[in-house]
Amino acid sequence: MAAHQLIVGGQRSGKSRQAERLAQRWLATPGHQVSIIATALAHDEEMRQRIAHHQAERPKGFETLEEPLQLSEALRQHASPRRLLVVDCLTLWLTNWLMPMTGEPRLEDWRTECAALQQLLPSLSSPVIFVSNEVGWGVMPMGREVRAYVDELGRLNQLVARQCAELTLMVAGQPWTRPVVKDKE
Repeated sequence: MAAHQLIVGGQRSGKSRQAERLAQRWLATPGHQVSIIATALAHDEEMRQRIAHHQAERPKGFETLEEPLQLSEALRQHASPRRLLVVDCLTLWLTNWLMPMTGEPRLEDWRTECAALQQLLPSLSSPVIFVSNEVGWGVMPMGREVRAYVDELGRLNQLVARQCAELTLMVAGQPWTRPVVKDKE
């Protein structure tokens, strides 16, 4: 199994930048490749600007793949022992499923996709760096839908962390990295 990593933190905490730093180290080895799997959808001008900023700031040599929903299939298709996959980010991926800008939430499809990810990760030939927000530390959201989303993101982060070797918490641009403690079964 390739060693996966989860990077979590608040908004603008430096998560993507940390993932890019790790990816640049990976690229330093001849023959290594990096693919960013971007999950964002540009539904408004502000989001288009955010996406453009991320793309412009990305180091040279990174391939960008856009996949807002079918993450497991994208990981499977692009996996290779010499390719690092960076998923940026799980938070927007979940949003695309549970809080879509058009249409209804697809909870059953989400659960199927989440199970597929959990099944795929232990055998994936590529190492993966996942980027996700940690949103459960603040004030309890007032709306039922937002509370459900925060709960689901917390479950997703835990599910992914159990498949990773390391977890990095980003605080004010600074990484705090520790090995993931595995549950004894």
